Amino acid sequence: MQVKEIMSSKPEFLLTTATITEAAKKMRELDTGFLPIGDKAKDKIVGIVTDRDLVISALANKNPLDTPVKNVMHKDVWYCFESDDVKKAFESMKEKKIRRLIVLNKDKKLSGVVSLGDIALHCDTKLSGEALKKISVH
Repeated sequence: MQVKEIMSSKPEFLLTTATITEAAKKMRELDTGFLPIGDKAKDKIVGIVTDRDLVISALANKNPLDTPVKNVMHKDVWYCFESDDVKKAFESMKEKKIRRLIVLNKDKKLSGVVSLGDIALHCDTKLSGEALKKISVH
């Protein structure tokens, strides 16, 4: 089974200039805890931000709510391709201890997001349980 068969298509993303407040509002609107961050000038995804990043940034680090997401985003963007086998994406998640991967098309443009939840819903639940166990162990 290919990643494109189970991924969430056409994900919304924010630009690097968006604030952490805008990111939080977008996450609430979309009912998600993860957003890709894009650089308009480079026309590519340059990072990701999670709800956890926003909480730590705003509360623990006491950053102002107008802090740009580029200051708190993860710059390591882990990805797979639409045509990749789901097991390959799963192995990548397990190895990197992450719950989501950006999905790119053959032109390396944002196409979707695949999550551990997508794998659990559409594939072998034993796989997703195994990954969750590995990801959750510190």
